[in-house]
Amino acid sequence: MTSRRGAFKAPLYLADETKVWVEGVAKTYALEEHHLKLLVLAGEAFDRAAEAREAISKHGTTYVDRFNQPRARPEVAIARDASIAFARLLRELALDVAAPDPRPPGLSG
Repeated sequence: MTSRRGAFKAPLYLADETKVWVEGVAKTYALEEHHLKLLVLAGEAFDRAAEAREAISKHGTTYVDRFNQPRARPEVAIARDASIAFARLLRELALDVAAPDPRPPGLSG
């Protein structure tokens, strides 16, 4: 997936904008191999959510079933689940969190 000597290349199946983002994050942060895998999964989740949103824009959020009852389109659940996965993977990567101070708290006197 990556080489310590070379730049990380995002998988070709990711959307172009997502590849740029994944490679930018990999370049900006010192990530271990398992972090890079999480980053790719985050990119995949983002792309799935975007695809589902496109389908929702085209077809709407509901359809009428054979009993003439409104039902949520499957893309609604896909967008929701992919968005949750993306947010959780970003939280797991903790890219915007400063490292905790290893010193014990000071005593006020």
